Amino acid sequence: MSETNPIWVPSAERVASATITAFTRHVEARWNRSFPDYAALHRWSIEHPEEFWVSVWEECGVIGERGEVVLVDGHKMPGARWFPQARLNFAENLLRRRDTREAMVFWGEDRVKQRWSWEELYLEVARVARALAEAGVTRGDRVAAYMPNMPHTIIAMLATASLGAIFTSASPDFGVQGVLDRFGQTEPKVLFTVDGYWYNGKAVDIRGKVAEVVPGLPSVRRVVVTPYLEALPDLSMIDRALGWAEFTAPHREATEIDFVRLPFDHPLYILYSSGTTGLPKCIVHCAGGVLLQHLKEHKLHGDVKPDDRLFYFTTCGWMMWNWLASGLASEATLLLYDGSPFVKDGAILFDYADAERMTHFGTSAKFLDAAAKKGLAPIETHRLDTVRAMFSTGSPLMPEGFDYVYTRIKRDLCLSSISGGTDIVSCFVLGNPTLPVWRGEIQCKGLGMAVQVFDENGNPVVGQKGELVCTRPFPVMPLGFWNDPDGSKYRAAYFERFPGVWCHGDYCEETIHGGFVIYGRSDATLNPGGVRIGTAEIYRQVEKLPEVEESIVIGQDWQGDVRVVLFVRLREGLVLDDDLQEKIRRVIRDNTTPRHVPAKIVQVPDIPRTKSGKIVELAVRQVVHGQPVKNVEALANPEALEYFRDRAELKE
Repeated sequence: MSETNPIWVPSAERVASATITAFTRHVEARWNRSFPDYAALHRWSIEHPEEFWVSVWEECGVIGERGEVVLVDGHKMPGARWFPQARLNFAENLLRRRDTREAMVFWGEDRVKQRWSWEELYLEVARVARALAEAGVTRGDRVAAYMPNMPHTIIAMLATASLGAIFTSASPDFGVQGVLDRFGQTEPKVLFTVDGYWYNGKAVDIRGKVAEVVPGLPSVRRVVVTPYLEALPDLSMIDRALGWAEFTAPHREATEIDFVRLPFDHPLYILYSSGTTGLPKCIVHCAGGVLLQHLKEHKLHGDVKPDDRLFYFTTCGWMMWNWLASGLASEATLLLYDGSPFVKDGAILFDYADAERMTHFGTSAKFLDAAAKKGLAPIETHRLDTVRAMFSTGSPLMPEGFDYVYTRIKRDLCLSSISGGTDIVSCFVLGNPTLPVWRGEIQCKGLGMAVQVFDENGNPVVGQKGELVCTRPFPVMPLGFWNDPDGSKYRAAYFERFPGVWCHGDYCEETIHGGFVIYGRSDATLNPGGVRIGTAEIYRQVEKLPEVEESIVIGQDWQGDVRVVLFVRLREGLVLDDDLQEKIRRVIRDNTTPRHVPAKIVQVPDIPRTKSGKIVELAVRQVVHGQPVKNVEALANPEALEYFRDRAELKE
């Protein structure tokens, strides 16, 4: 993946003004150390974790009592404990301001716009917290949100956290069974939802779905409905329901929040795995770990400063929503968006960036690829003068995606491809505003994260493909899984492959620049003839062809081996004829190896994906092999699975 020169190099001014530069100077003085480069800083952060995480606490201004002890049983993984004497409240750290400047801006496509000051945000959280307490919510209880990415969802989360209760969420495009598969396991006491949402200019009423969900959640005492489509929606069909204004009305005079300070490892969130191979895993994250990790990632790796304007295109069913919400702890303004990113011919997110002076533009590799296919060139149509950084995640950003950003969006910005997951509600590898960007590479390992690549025998390698692992504990490791009392499912998920080492399940490579290339999920890695191939290597070649809108590749068991099968969704009106098949095979063969060339190429009208937009290779593989897909409710378009069932092309 090495190129001769980086695709972007930060200016001396940018390096000098970066928060990570000031942090480095402070920790050099604090601990009497010297860090000539980022590699040295990173090495210290994992070899001296107590010094590093204390420095993050101090320099990022965590509110709370830290205590004297930083790490207990640091040799255990899992089993290490961080800041065992600390007391803090997550919401208190996010609500550290009370002034008239903007804390949140919201666009519901081009139809709904809202603005919330820090003072307005604080007061509304105070009212909701009082209402939740009156509804019987106390520390350790669960509060669920079946909500869009809107201010009321942030408010509900902060109110929940202020009480020491646990927040969990799903986006309103989930079907009834998908919601019950998640919230049914975690048994919330209060459910927040909406009357509906806007998508691609159309109103989608979800009151009927909510009415079906509530009887399946006997733990729910109150259903609080935020009006989104209508000012006063009829809620009579939903049991135990009342409107947001009615819920908070008895507490309109509340002006202060009684933040409950709790241990560092007190549960904050329950997040859910995608659940495409069974019931979703319920991953429990602690308040202190999430706070410290997100402050580190926002301030040091993302260079998010007070009054910056932070945007991420996400839903409440994806961990990037939780990541975005934490931007308040860095005193940034959150730019929230709900709906289709392709309203107004795909220009709306770039319109948003210009209109709201966006400084950090977060999106997915799939969005950038789709924008490129549509021929969008914001560099010609938008100013984007305030945008300093662009984040991309969800799937690997191909080298051509880097080219697109720098030639068609903006030349001078830090493009940070980032990678981690729901499992750690954060990143293992990500960006750095003081480092160059190399085409196709994630910039660096995260500070405090002992990331390596292991070969199949558990040996660390550089310049070779292998498993992404983390060899030392870190504060945002999950507390465990909900309803896994002995921790056996948790240990099996991450620690069985290499005992005492977190094995993340990404197939990747560490480069000579200290960067990373992700080739796909390990469990979706192809293995024709015993040779491991990352699916991203094939996608990179196929999806640069103008005829191909999208693709998905699997390994099909065939005659005692595995053969590579590629499914393609073509541009409207095109048919997969012999010439196009040969063109696809040729571009794969010329740019990879003969092993990468698919044995079969099949045209399909759609490709199944999760609610957060990730294609589901395992689910497609199960359908092709006649196996059941256990949880189609996790998919945004489950009907697309039928295009892969009993294909005649795959029987010969």
